[in-house]
Amino acid sequence: MSKIAAIQMASGLQVSANLNEAARLIANAAAAGASLVVLPENFAIMPMKDADRVAVMETDGKGPIQEFLANQARHHGIWLVGGTIPMRATHADRVRAACLLFDDRGTRVARYDKVHLFDVHLENGEQYNESAAIEPGSDVVVAATPFGKLGLAVCYDLRFPELFRRLLDAGAELFAVPSAFTVRTGRAHWEVLVRARAIENLAYVVAAAQGGYHLNGRETYGDSIIVNPWGEVVDRLARGSGFVLADIDRTMQRRIRSNFPSIRHRRFGA
Repeated sequence: MSKIAAIQMASGLQVSANLNEAARLIANAAAAGASLVVLPENFAIMPMKDADRVAVMETDGKGPIQEFLANQARHHGIWLVGGTIPMRATHADRVRAACLLFDDRGTRVARYDKVHLFDVHLENGEQYNESAAIEPGSDVVVAATPFGKLGLAVCYDLRFPELFRRLLDAGAELFAVPSAFTVRTGRAHWEVLVRARAIENLAYVVAAAQGGYHLNGRETYGDSIIVNPWGEVVDRLARGSGFVLADIDRTMQRRIRSNFPSIRHRRFGA
């Protein structure tokens, strides 16, 4: 069996400081035996204002954040899901929230651009308008890995089960979900959503979260978790920087999918 890890951070405004912290946590997860490591959403920068993302955005295939991810994957011999990083978009004042997957040789093998953008007004007065700064993607992305076929999704995507069904139909056996949930929505919905996506698709979910207070005044929920195909939380980290770790047992997953064939019993959208 292979080990998979989800990293939790409380990223700040400085890319270099965030990359240093990510490197430390990746090294710790790799030393603990992780072969697949997932970073959280916005791991490289939690901006003060939208223009901060634009200032550090990168062109596809070139830039210090992408070089960092490739080097980390190659150095530790791991597969690495690079949370999200700001990538150049069609509009000059917006970015794509790109989730990049690197193999253990440091080669990029997949890119997913966040599809569902968090435009909400919460009852406690918090307001978020991601579409003002982020251009949505449109493609469903599943990549072949030594751990099974990996479907990529980001944060708010968790609320849209039809995306995960599309990933399932493309062969996904596990999902990586880099996230940065608010405290209010996290307390109410985070674990329920992650476990639901695992249960209904009989898949592993590796949910790496931002967790803590940020210099831009935001507080994120944390509670990074890994959930198995039966919907059980295998490991979790409530708050603070660190990582969670779990074995991925594909034999067990195949047995569950065979003995409990709810995927084959679909009548709509199958």
